[in-house]
Amino acid sequence: MNISPNMWFPVTVNCVYSIVAYIVTVRLIPKFKDMFIKANLYGIDMSKNRKEKIPEALGVVVGCMFLITLFFFIPIPFGQYIIQNENFPHDEFVELVSALLSICCMILLGFADDVLDLRWRHKLLLPTIATLPLLMVYYVTFNSTTIIVPKPFRPWCGNSIDLGIVYYIYMGMLAVFCTNAINILAGVNGLEVGQSIIIALSIIMFNLVELGGDLWKAHQFSLYFMLPFLATSVALLRHNWYPSRVFVGDTFCYFSGMTFAVVGILGHFSKTMLLFFLPQVVNFIYSVPQLFHLVPCPRHRLPRYNARTDKLEPSTTKFKMSDLNVLGRLSMKIFQILHLIRWEEVKDDDTKSTYIECNNLTLINFVLICAGPTHEATLTAVLLIIQVLCSLLAFIIRYPLASLFYDIKY
Repeated sequence: MNISPNMWFPVTVNCVYSIVAYIVTVRLIPKFKDMFIKANLYGIDMSKNRKEKIPEALGVVVGCMFLITLFFFIPIPFGQYIIQNENFPHDEFVELVSALLSICCMILLGFADDVLDLRWRHKLLLPTIATLPLLMVYYVTFNSTTIIVPKPFRPWCGNSIDLGIVYYIYMGMLAVFCTNAINILAGVNGLEVGQSIIIALSIIMFNLVELGGDLWKAHQFSLYFMLPFLATSVALLRHNWYPSRVFVGDTFCYFSGMTFAVVGILGHFSKTMLLFFLPQVVNFIYSVPQLFHLVPCPRHRLPRYNARTDKLEPSTTKFKMSDLNVLGRLSMKIFQILHLIRWEEVKDDDTKSTYIECNNLTLINFVLICAGPTHEATLTAVLLIIQVLCSLLAFIIRYPLASLFYDIKY
């Protein structure tokens, strides 16, 4: 792999900046804990016997440190063009600034959600709006909406298809998915940050492999974001791991999701990005009946804490079968046939009515159904191991299997 020094110099400087960001973030988070509690930004850990106040929304500190790190980094990849009086790469500069703008918007909106408790329709709308600058820059600088058709379908569809505006709709939906997917696979100490760190490590490994290819600049661009993201997230995990001393809030989930969407879109590997989100995709599909209210969805779907055993158990929701519409009944029937839910009929002695008690439809509760009551730290470790295994599967799909369907040689 022939890589020029100009490729490695900004990445190396970015690594140094990221190490500094990690050190500063680790020390900075504890200093904000009391400040957040005084501002009534705190929560009670419902999975613990102790009921002390834990500062909420500390993801905003991590997001700000990430932005500051990249603000200081901006002159590094572009300073040589000014010093050597060469043609300035305006398109690359605009991509970097627009990416920071979109991430900054999501940090702001995530913090607003933590403070104001926004409704779900806002959580779907706001990421779409924050992605608009990104999509405009993509249109001006790259504007490639052509996809390569897999070999088996080429006799009917040709070698490639231009999706046009459909591709932009897909990228906008990708941003909405990324910002919310981490948010709905959450609820136990360290899970939100842990899964984000594993996804970031997977992306970094993918970028390093692809640096020797034709799109090396796109992957270099991705590394600019992923390295400081990884550093600040690891710093946050030190305080968020069991037993958590801080909560990350929706701010971190939005910030991390938009960061992944940014590098996936501007790094031109949005489809590969989805492969790294396999557990989140599975969790979303499993949650669809509740997310779209085909089945009653409580405000919190966290696992139920058993104070006697100090372990987590699957949380449940109750409903009458007659209250479900056709789609709700169909989805529950499919889940029953596939043994994906714990289903129990309960009779109410007062009303003489029969209710259905079913586990809440999250991957966390499904793991608890399979494994039984589990300690919170162990549950987080199991879920993160699943994330690692899915990343390994993603690399298998991306390289050996992809070569069977596309003209790719490795």
